Amino acid sequence: MARVCVTLVICNCCETKRSNGCTTIQPCSGCIVPPTNYAYGRNFCRASAALIFQLEGRCRLDESLKSLGVLEGEPMKPIITTHDLTKRFGDFAAVDHINLEVMKGEIFGFLGPNGAGKSTTIRMLTTLSEPSEGTAEVDGFDIRAQADEVRRRIGLVAEKIILYPRLTAVENLMFFGELYSMSRAELRPRVDKLLEMVRLENFKNAPVGGYSSGMRQRLNIVRGLLHDPEILFLDEPTALLDPQSVRFVRDLVKELNADGKTIILTTHIMEEADELSHTVGIIDHGKLVAVDETAFLKSKFKCETLEEVFLELTGRTLRDSASSRVPMRRTMGRA
Repeated sequence: MARVCVTLVICNCCETKRSNGCTTIQPCSGCIVPPTNYAYGRNFCRASAALIFQLEGRCRLDESLKSLGVLEGEPMKPIITTHDLTKRFGDFAAVDHINLEVMKGEIFGFLGPNGAGKSTTIRMLTTLSEPSEGTAEVDGFDIRAQADEVRRRIGLVAEKIILYPRLTAVENLMFFGELYSMSRAELRPRVDKLLEMVRLENFKNAPVGGYSSGMRQRLNIVRGLLHDPEILFLDEPTALLDPQSVRFVRDLVKELNADGKTIILTTHIMEEADELSHTVGIIDHGKLVAVDETAFLKSKFKCETLEEVFLELTGRTLRDSASSRVPMRRTMGRA
């Protein structure tokens, strides 16, 4: 079913544009409809649902949207909800009473400058760090009281590639799969299927240390999919990759989402966030400064690009910092 992206519309006189399989309807003067949480079909757009629900009976735009393949569905439900989620290091609040919802089945772009708090937030949501205050539910389970249940339902693809270079792709995936208590009989067909999905089947018996950066990242992604999680956290999935690998990974993210995965994406590449995300949340100095559909944010701040919105909200000041702790690898002559 096609995703229909509709932005801030309340009448038939609004301009309609079609690009890359999505239909965007630009508002005419005075047309503003805030998004609401309803889904239509398998893929969704908050604004399009708001448009149909709020305008039904006032115009015939809902019929034209249905003719494009948008069908009525159930109200959207959040799969992640935070409640005053906070993380302090001494007197410093790295994450300061965050309240947000990520809807089931969406790609949620979580953006922020360096040191803004996004990595700390992700660490709490993935149970790698205990909140100082507040909590969150992930697929209905509390990250503090039910951490094991949360881990069974999430996959984490960290920016740092977590693979053993002297092991083959198959050996790496079998090892990590067994950490999820998956049997070898269950794992092997799953491993073969995932390697084929990322086009590594011809290299599955080669040591991972000899892979290119793009190949290692593709393998790193499927490592997070071994146990078929409901939710996938992707941290900078295309950093330092060549254009072909970037395109492959972005298309893979879209395919995983189309198959029903909820994806939380962190990236510094605004073009990537704009292309992939249904909704973005922007964090700065530990606080959420915006959460909304990308087209709505661009319209609200009168910006042409998501990057312009980001800079409008977070400023242009460089976020330089230096730690007194030097990583061991740097003391041994490695950059």
